[in-house]
Amino acid sequence: MFQYHCLNPISPVGLGKFPGKYEKTEDLAQADAILVRSADMHSLEISDKTVAVARAGAGVNNIPLEDLAKKGVVVFNTPGANANGVKEMVIAGMLLASRDIVGGIEWLEQQEASEDIAKKAEKQKKKFAGCEISGKKLGIIGLGAIGVRVANAAVHLGMEVYGYDPFISVDAAWSLSRSIHHINDVNMIYRDCDYITIHVPLMDSTRGMIGRDEIAQMKEGVVLLNFARDLLVDEEALAEALREGKVKKYVTDFANPLVASTPNTLVTPHLGASTEESEDNCAAMAVQEIMDYLENGNIKNSVNYPNCDAGACVDVGRVTINHKNIPNMISQFTKTLGDAGVNISNMTNKSKGDYAYTMIDVSSPISKEVADTLKNIKGVYRVRIVK
Repeated sequence: MFQYHCLNPISPVGLGKFPGKYEKTEDLAQADAILVRSADMHSLEISDKTVAVARAGAGVNNIPLEDLAKKGVVVFNTPGANANGVKEMVIAGMLLASRDIVGGIEWLEQQEASEDIAKKAEKQKKKFAGCEISGKKLGIIGLGAIGVRVANAAVHLGMEVYGYDPFISVDAAWSLSRSIHHINDVNMIYRDCDYITIHVPLMDSTRGMIGRDEIAQMKEGVVLLNFARDLLVDEEALAEALREGKVKKYVTDFANPLVASTPNTLVTPHLGASTEESEDNCAAMAVQEIMDYLENGNIKNSVNYPNCDAGACVDVGRVTINHKNIPNMISQFTKTLGDAGVNISNMTNKSKGDYAYTMIDVSSPISKEVADTLKNIKGVYRVRIVK
């Protein structure tokens, strides 16, 4: 029996994927796995019983990745599960920024319902007319699951699309329309594009990536869209550009006092992935990741440990080891098992930065004593007998 705890409401469609041997617990200390959406985990005390955390979404700023890695807790996210919902918001954002639809609606709401309202509307409509997006240049920074979908959709809407991503995956490259210009210099996007949308994770290297220098390169009247993370943009510099008219519109999904009070901003209350379909997809993927890890030891879509998949264990036993990525670890593992008379039938080792993960299938059972010996090796964070 496995127990899981939900820090936020998680879609019943996703939780329904858990079979009978999984039980929801309200006691965090008893959880083998934790599911989370936006709850801040930085101040939470996680018990030694917990071996996995799954974020039903892509961003993981609310999770202490390093601290959990050092406890041997694997953190998963669900890339691509909410991509379509965010893509639709980005397209909607471009349309709202191009045609002053919101302004037109607000003007009509302020009018009294009179018989001549249609004539008044005809006189006022030029104020809200705007322009079409077909034929305009769209620059996409980040061609992950969301960026690729935005790019492909924009091509079908008649836009000339430029994409920048020095780390584009093979899968993303295959999914990208041949009509999209994949460029190697992000400054081309800043200089040439009428619309710019950001789809990169928030890291030290991307924090404030759109600042004064980048804005200075942009076209007069550019539209900037940010449905990734607010801290990717220097919003003080952006607010100045909006007041001066350098930036025509800023469309963002992240409300704060500055953007909410700055003219020419369209701010939505973090609606990007807030669709029933996205929440169901994210929850289902998170549940599948947890089950595969708890039952088989396999890691897919982890943000603090390497992906590692040995399939289902067909041997007598399987042990998994979360450890530092340092020399001489594998030889210590094999010696420990050899000294205990345990034969290794299959072994997989993967690393990611400072952390590594080893899966070992064996042809005889592994005792608790052997597992404890492995755990006592310097640099080992967790040992788990999966089978």
